[in-house]
Amino acid sequence: MKYETVIGLEVHVELATKSKIFCSCSAEFGAEQNDSVCPACCGMPGMLPIVNKKVVELGMTAGMMLNCDINRVTTFDKKSYYYPDLPCSYQTTQFFSPVCVNGTVTINTSKGKKDIRIKQIHMEEDAGKLVHDDWTDSSLVDFNRTSVPLCEIVSQPDLSSAEEVVAYLERLRSLLRFAKVSDCRFEQGSMRCDVNLSIRPEGSEVLGVRTEMKNMNSLSAIVRAIDYEVARHIDALENNTEVLVQETRRWDDVKGKSFPMRTKETAGDYRYFPDPNIMPIVIDDEWYDSVKNSLPEFPEVKKQRYIDELGLGDYDADQLTQSRALCDCFEAAYAECGMAKEAANWLITDCMNMLNKRQMTADMLSINGKALGQLIKLVADDKVSRGNAKRILAVMFDEDIIPLEYAEKNGFIVSNDTGMIENVIKAVIAADPKSVADFKNGKEKALMALFGKCMKELKGNCNPQVLRELLINSINNS
Repeated sequence: MKYETVIGLEVHVELATKSKIFCSCSAEFGAEQNDSVCPACCGMPGMLPIVNKKVVELGMTAGMMLNCDINRVTTFDKKSYYYPDLPCSYQTTQFFSPVCVNGTVTINTSKGKKDIRIKQIHMEEDAGKLVHDDWTDSSLVDFNRTSVPLCEIVSQPDLSSAEEVVAYLERLRSLLRFAKVSDCRFEQGSMRCDVNLSIRPEGSEVLGVRTEMKNMNSLSAIVRAIDYEVARHIDALENNTEVLVQETRRWDDVKGKSFPMRTKETAGDYRYFPDPNIMPIVIDDEWYDSVKNSLPEFPEVKKQRYIDELGLGDYDADQLTQSRALCDCFEAAYAECGMAKEAANWLITDCMNMLNKRQMTADMLSINGKALGQLIKLVADDKVSRGNAKRILAVMFDEDIIPLEYAEKNGFIVSNDTGMIENVIKAVIAADPKSVADFKNGKEKALMALFGKCMKELKGNCNPQVLRELLINSINNS
């Protein structure tokens, strides 16, 4: 019998706010354990929540990027369940009136385009983090993550393969990063995914038994887990190897297997009820319009504009539009130097190389785009050599400098003094007669050796073409 896979995703993304959703504690990643906590996010009695306005705006932004309807009156609710990393024994979330509903995301796969429906996007607080210590056979709780703001994006069960799931997640990540809703970094837990999966006979409209795999945090693990679960479900149906039940499972990426955690709860098990401490949030026309007007140009629209209006090739435009930070820097640099191709090359090669060396992503690029444009213009005008420009660029990653002033101060301005250049050439030729003889005998590499020594003496502050011509003339006349 042929089967088809039915998958729905619940994607949690950490919102890019400085503070938590209901208190002023830092929401930034990387603090020492239990350092970013207060009585409010630790669930102390008598502490009242205050909604972070930025969280609501980012929730609206996410919805608008995913073609959702925005609920003009949105409310928070309590979701009751007990777990050691949840200090209040309930989670503040949205159930009855989430901020966004009824969206659509279009994905591209080997089978073509497909629309994936979004059921809703709701705002909620994150739970803490359990840290298991195998050495002492104990578990510790880090509450730093408690009350960090999340958006949960709930899809309809429209996905039917691991390929579609990956395409959907990559599309979400691209849009949300572009709108600066979240950095969507799987490795830091700022993007996590619950996979709800069932199978049914091909052509059937009846859904099979559904299992959920929690907190998947890498695309490769998600693909492996889906493939494993599909095979497990089919084996159970065809060979009676086990009785499928609705449950939550844990994926072990080392063993390549999923294991049961608990039976799958239903909405009734959570006893949702409106949070009496948080008033309904009313999104008026002025607030709605201000968020709507702040939306970025969609990546694919920006890419086509770069190709049509600025003359970039498909590859360059595609690489730039992978990151909002790259696009912002590119546009500022282009506005300053007027050379789109050169600006793209500097960003895609030199800037990305420096980011990689610092183990940073493209979204973490923070250099001044206008200053980069000035640097590009200095190179184009033969005022600074390419090599020295790279040195200046490295400084720009750490300091806010004016390239021309820095070049003048540090002796990086190209010299047009041919007399001085000829004196350097004479000294280099005199010190290396063997290379001079080798070049006269037809060995081109010998010229490059002499050229390199001259450049070293001149500290790169010379027009390469001028130096080459003067060097050849001096050798021929020696």
